Amino acid sequence: MRKPQIDYAAVFRALPGMVALLTPDLVYADANDDFLRLAGRTRDQLLGRYIFDVFPENPNDPAAAGMRETRESMLRVVATGERDTMALIRYDIEDAERPGHWQEHYWSPVNAPVFGPDGHVALIVHRVEEVTELIRARGGGSGGDRQARVLEAELYTRARELQEVNERLRQAHTREREVALTLQAAMLPAPSPLGHHRAAVRYRPAIGALNVCGDWYDLVELPGDRITVAVGDVVGHGLEAACVMGQLRSALSATARVAQGPAQALEALGLYALSVDGAESTTVVKTFIDWDSHTITYSSAGHPPPALLHPDGTVTFLDQATDPPLGARPEHVRRPQASTPFTEGATLALYTDGLVERRQEDIYTGLARLADSLTRHRKSEPEPLADALLADLLPSTGSTDDTALVVIRL
Repeated sequence: MRKPQIDYAAVFRALPGMVALLTPDLVYADANDDFLRLAGRTRDQLLGRYIFDVFPENPNDPAAAGMRETRESMLRVVATGERDTMALIRYDIEDAERPGHWQEHYWSPVNAPVFGPDGHVALIVHRVEEVTELIRARGGGSGGDRQARVLEAELYTRARELQEVNERLRQAHTREREVALTLQAAMLPAPSPLGHHRAAVRYRPAIGALNVCGDWYDLVELPGDRITVAVGDVVGHGLEAACVMGQLRSALSATARVAQGPAQALEALGLYALSVDGAESTTVVKTFIDWDSHTITYSSAGHPPPALLHPDGTVTFLDQATDPPLGARPEHVRRPQASTPFTEGATLALYTDGLVERRQEDIYTGLARLADSLTRHRKSEPEPLADALLADLLPSTGSTDDTALVVIRL
């Protein structure tokens, strides 16, 4: 059967209902025929113009909030890469042929992302259900008009109440975020000096109100010319995740001082995690670095593999001792560990998944991006290298997951 040739531009113009495309800067890129007709604007009046220059808010309505709510919804789509459905809003439109005359409209908008090749939001699909006529047309005659006005008022009131509830929830989430971040900062201080070895640590919170405080790191000096480094990620977000993170980090830090190696340390941590609510499915990678033998011994509980940058610019991922996350098995099983040699001048990077994972990408794409960045910045010291990795790998609009990063010069 011959594959039909589809003119997607023609399909877009013919879509039923109001649909427009906007750039992340909220500038119109296109609009279908129904959008132009029902909004009372021509294509030339829309394309290339900022949305609220085309549709300013009614200055005669002091309670108008449609512009702010629409802008916040679209910016959430750009920041999170997720669809955002708005509550019913009233948004009056100025008559294009009679400046100063405003026509009452009720809209039910949905905003959705379109991703570009780089994984970032390239366009916003703005679909609007125009429900003004439905509100006005209920019933008939003067009685119908009164009924329609009552319904209109009820709908508008319910929409405003819902928006007020959402705003209170947003404020509560913001307060919880601030408390969680304060607790996180107290439990993730800058590392103490590691002898003559150079290290850098970074923590970047997610942009979402609650998508923070599950990620952590830990560096401990051991007898001899040795240190142990761990990075972990608690499932969950917010204040509860920060509390679980603190318990696990402290337990692993203490265990590392008496364990024979990283596998034994993770075994002990796994047993402890069974008694901590919210600790199940936590991922963590533990490394022991020995400068006398020039070896890294490591074990991973479901965590992304550490990256070893060699002096020649090649990158090896330490993925030969990976086991399920904490609490994933009902019975106790010994965890694997592996060792790899390193040469002086190499660099080890441990990180959480926020650095490499992106929606609509497999993990190997993110790991390749990390390896490329490490190679390009291989001559940098740990502090500038850590900053360069975050700049290269985190979205410019912020990540929807928090990120922890440790960089050590070997």
